[in-house]
Amino acid sequence: MSSLPPSGLSVTGLSLKYRTAHKPVFENLTFELPVGGRLALLGRNGQGKSTLIKLLGGVMSPTSGRIDWRMRQSWPIGFNGGFQGSLSGLDNIRFLSRIYDRNFSDVRDRVDAFAELGPSLRLPVRHYSSGMRARLAFGLSLAIEFDCYLIDELVAVGDARFQRKCQYELFEERADRAFLMASHDTSLIRANCNRALLIEGGKAKVFDDIEEAVEIYKWLRTA
Repeated sequence: MSSLPPSGLSVTGLSLKYRTAHKPVFENLTFELPVGGRLALLGRNGQGKSTLIKLLGGVMSPTSGRIDWRMRQSWPIGFNGGFQGSLSGLDNIRFLSRIYDRNFSDVRDRVDAFAELGPSLRLPVRHYSSGMRARLAFGLSLAIEFDCYLIDELVAVGDARFQRKCQYELFEERADRAFLMASHDTSLIRANCNRALLIEGGKAKVFDDIEEAVEIYKWLRTA
């Protein structure tokens, strides 16, 4: 009997090509993420890491292929498009609490304590800086709780103290959760990921050896 954890995400033959582009962003991507798995997304700028996270989060649709989730995934943390800019931070919290059937007061208090936005929660989100939006998105994703977190460089938001707070909440308090994380911080990748998906030139390869993936990624960045 296999001792491997069950699959929480299956991606099969995933391709994306914009109508005006000569080449696909990526083509025929196939990989699995087990429940509790920690997968790094590596690739140079422009290779499609953020786009893949948006596809997995349902923000974009692929040209072809399948994305089969068997666990509750977060929205892409760091992606600001999910907020209604004309609404206040509090009204966005109320809206998402209803969607996910959570108690508004509990979610509000947890977001307020984590995001440290204070009176700014009463302002329309369109007046937020990108950092404030990211704090709100991260705070909401932690307050609502998911089985898998989709992370796009969010841990770089804020000062060193806030970054440590983000890392503690995500990687230690939620050590049993799965995540896919796109990051250029190879130290962070080494410390928190056990596999990697390296994207280059529209193709992708899964590495079970995180050190091998990081070394190839470093070589590509300097080539």
